[in-house]
Amino acid sequence: QVQLVESGGGLVQPGGSLRLSCAASGVTFRWYRMYWVRQAPGKGLEWISSINSAGDGTNYADSVKGRFTISRDNVKKTLYLQMNSLKPEDTALYYCATNENGDGRGQGTQVTVSS
Repeated sequence: QVQLVESGGGLVQPGGSLRLSCAASGVTFRWYRMYWVRQAPGKGLEWISSINSAGDGTNYADSVKGRFTISRDNVKKTLYLQMNSLKPEDTALYYCATNENGDGRGQGTQVTVSS
């Protein structure tokens, strides 16, 4: 069973940047395709990005394409999400997960984009 712990969220102004991290334990992290999902207030889970086990194949939702970059370090067992040009509509609780439905996600890290 995988344990995932997200960090790096915070309050940022529109146009700003944040880098989220997700530390994995309990499994062989390098075997897993990994995902970032988010949940905005009053809405369901939204898949935003995924990366293959080797780290050389990525996918993005249209809502974040060109602004967010997913990456991973299999030695450190850590998943990352670099978020640039943040918008108020990016405000959400962000989770890393083992599939696009959010399974195995941790407690999440809050990102608030506001002036």
